[in-house]
Amino acid sequence: MEVYSMGKTATLNIRVNPDVKENAESVLAQLGIPMATAIDMYLKQISLVGGIPFSIVLPKAANSVNADMMSATQIHQKLEKGYADIEKGM
Repeated sequence: MEVYSMGKTATLNIRVNPDVKENAESVLAQLGIPMATAIDMYLKQISLVGGIPFSIVLPKAANSVNADMMSATQIHQKLEKGYADIEKGM
């Protein structure tokens, strides 16, 4: 594990969704943490743990729409309903 004690001289220029930035700034302000400090903390955690410091997974679909959790009959019924909805203009 390396300890970084050098001064901060590198610059990051990033583009983010304005709403995401605004929401993050609001949360960080409540915590009393400037955005630059939060990003620095994130980068240090990546270095310390050797990867992204949180789990990155695909969201699970609800069982009612997850084909892996449905029988062939259930899938067929959903498809038929979808076709009927299309024909009705829904």
